[in-house]
Amino acid sequence: MRAPLPRPALPSWAATLTTKAAVFITVMCCALAALLGVLVHVQVTNQTVGQARALALQRLTEAAKAYEAGDSLRWDARLDPPGLPAPLRALAVAGDRGTMVAEYRGRPAMWAAGPADGGRALAVEVDYSQQARTISALDRAILWSSGLAIGATLLVGAFAVTRVTRRLHATARVARRISAGDLDARVNDPRAAPRPRAAPRLRATPRAAPRTTDPVGPQRPQDEVAAVAAALDTMAASLQGKLLAEQRFTADVAHELRTPLTGLHAAAELLPPGRPTELVRDRVAALRTLTEDLLEISRLDTGRERLELDTERLGPVAERVVRASGTGTRVRIVRDVAVETDRRRLERVLGNLVANAHRHGRPPVVLTVDGPVVTVRDHGDGYPEYLLAHGPQRFRTEGGAKGHGLGLTIALGQAEVLGARLEFANAPDGGAVATLTLPGTAHDGG
Repeated sequence: MRAPLPRPALPSWAATLTTKAAVFITVMCCALAALLGVLVHVQVTNQTVGQARALALQRLTEAAKAYEAGDSLRWDARLDPPGLPAPLRALAVAGDRGTMVAEYRGRPAMWAAGPADGGRALAVEVDYSQQARTISALDRAILWSSGLAIGATLLVGAFAVTRVTRRLHATARVARRISAGDLDARVNDPRAAPRPRAAPRLRATPRAAPRTTDPVGPQRPQDEVAAVAAALDTMAASLQGKLLAEQRFTADVAHELRTPLTGLHAAAELLPPGRPTELVRDRVAALRTLTEDLLEISRLDTGRERLELDTERLGPVAERVVRASGTGTRVRIVRDVAVETDRRRLERVLGNLVANAHRHGRPPVVLTVDGPVVTVRDHGDGYPEYLLAHGPQRFRTEGGAKGHGLGLTIALGQAEVLGARLEFANAPDGGAVATLTLPGTAHDGG
């Protein structure tokens, strides 16, 4: 039997795969949209500016020819116009030609300027408003199209990732069920390749399983999640088969030992009194107890135990258990209540806890009834670390202690059958504390 696993904490929103994938997709989409937008903007801007510059230089050339020939200048060509940008004026006065976009009379204009006589600048102004509006409209179109593309990509990506994470969550739930002892749990992912038929659970002469696990017939394509699900199902089936074989072996051995032990016990009773006879009887009794414990564990492992419920007051049950144990355990009743439970199983749990406290702890041992909560505490060295971390383990004891580690295992198994919660802890001031919390509604006893 195994202690119930704690309920796993829900992952924070920043730790989920869906959130990480959404953030990754958003960042990549934004980066790609920004890169494409910049490239398109630069390309179109360069082309637009180039065309406007070529037109302005062409008009400047025509104006320069007319100026040199003494003809009148065109309406868009002037000497030292007031709106000519200062850097472009300085370039023209220095004897070079150039172009520049600048604001002129509240609108963008493309200026082209060149040298003229007397240290003056001949300049031509070309309206650049249409080109500027074209670039602005292009930028808006890039932003809108990028936003729509990012939104569509997020929706598609979220849908795809959610389907994957849903399958991963289902696989994780099945894994937790298997860890809690439900070996019948399976993922059964429809995308997983068909698995080979499972071998018989029990065989008289077990042989090594074939190394290949390829199914018969063509395999369906499967993704990584399906491969994990199939591997988990295969592991659960294999674990279930081995566990069932172990349970059947334990039950068969314990059952087969019963008959010779009964005869051995009868023969021991016929031996003449003496120290050797006492030793033989003691060992036969210990072997019979071990056999009965193994049979009880095998029945608990099958999970087919049935409860015989009745209303019982916990105070009298606790006192009866202590009297039957003959250990001198002190009973302390804080609040006596009546609960609906299986008295035989409850007495088995409490009796094993009391016996374990006396066997492995030190007196005084106190059994306390406080409503539906019953605690058994000793004042010894406390439970070992492995038991606190993983629960009782059969045939494992610490420090050469007597026993086979089956008492607490049976107590935990019977508590699970009762639907109760059995917890093990060490008291801050020393000693082991076993706490049994019974389910259902408790009623104050009279």
